[in-house]
Amino acid sequence: RDGRDAEFRNKEETPLKDEDFEKFKQLNYYAVDKAFRVTAEFTRIADEKYFQMPTSSGITKKFVKYGILQFKVGGRMQQLSVYQIDPEVSAKFPEYAHLLFIPFRDATNRTETYGGGRYIDIATPKGQSVVLDFNVAYNPNCAYGSDKYNCPIPPRENALDVAITAGEKRYEYSSKS
Repeated sequence: RDGRDAEFRNKEETPLKDEDFEKFKQLNYYAVDKAFRVTAEFTRIADEKYFQMPTSSGITKKFVKYGILQFKVGGRMQQLSVYQIDPEVSAKFPEYAHLLFIPFRDATNRTETYGGGRYIDIATPKGQSVVLDFNVAYNPNCAYGSDKYNCPIPPRENALDVAITAGEKRYEYSSKS
């Protein structure tokens, strides 16, 4: 969390609009809750084709469905698809090449968290289980009022029917353009 807040305080890296940058102190988070750090069963999906995932700006980004995570949270079994970004994009950012992308929605969107959903990144699993920690769920950069980002919209298959009260909360930014 300290690293993410530091990124937002850095004028070169922040997704905040200029009018919000000066008053920024820190992001809003839920208290860390171990109940939202779960072990998930990972199933690799072979031979999937790349597809275009819609973004907040109307353009698309190229991903492939890499696998499925099944886990229990909120007393119920849940499932999320895990995606890998286009290799051309990954080559431009080698420090992130080992990560998989999990965009998701849950019952907190629009009330306590960003309406467009949140994200988690995980290291590519080496086995059939992975720790899925919702305490590190974060908002996409477009959640901060700027229109310079193209944030992937979580697919319908990644809509959870429980409230994930962990990770980053909604941020109230200036409505000025």
